[in-house]
Amino acid sequence: MAKSLMDHHDVELAALAAAGGRREFGELVRRHGSAVRSLLRRMGAQGAEADDVAQDAFLQAFEKCAEFRGDGTFAAWVKRIAARLYLKRKAKDARYVAGIEPDQEEVTASPDQAGLVDLDEALKTLSETERLCVSLCHGAGLSHPEIAAAMNLPLGTVKSHVKRGLDKLRARLSPDSGQSGRATHVG
Repeated sequence: MAKSLMDHHDVELAALAAAGGRREFGELVRRHGSAVRSLLRRMGAQGAEADDVAQDAFLQAFEKCAEFRGDGTFAAWVKRIAARLYLKRKAKDARYVAGIEPDQEEVTASPDQAGLVDLDEALKTLSETERLCVSLCHGAGLSHPEIAAAMNLPLGTVKSHVKRGLDKLRARLSPDSGQSGRATHVG
């Protein structure tokens, strides 16, 4: 009896997809599409833009599927592709200005939302650069040097943005703040 697609490991599916298996790649998209779109939304992409970049990332992953060796997870590999595509899109659209940005005003939870702030809401309180750096590091699994190269920022600046962003998230999501929610894992 032949294995169903759901019984295959991601590495097997990627190898079959590299040989032209569209159904196998479709299973990888089904398994990981939501996580990729979620990462992109956390990075700042809005609905349709997150969907477009995710689709582009999966198209690129399909074309480069033979390069996936299984050293890490397929999800992490395709998230890195998506994150890089999103950064390129932002740079191309000239909506992104690298450098230190003034902090955004903190979003305050209304009384009826107290205790229900989740990670996505907490990420919205970070500056755009902090949100991107934290999401790339803990959501896409990029190293600080990879983020620095992708965002064309000095390594020390990236490290500062990640640390500052994580400190703000910890403060926002800590039980002592009165604003903690169910989602306390960054990534």
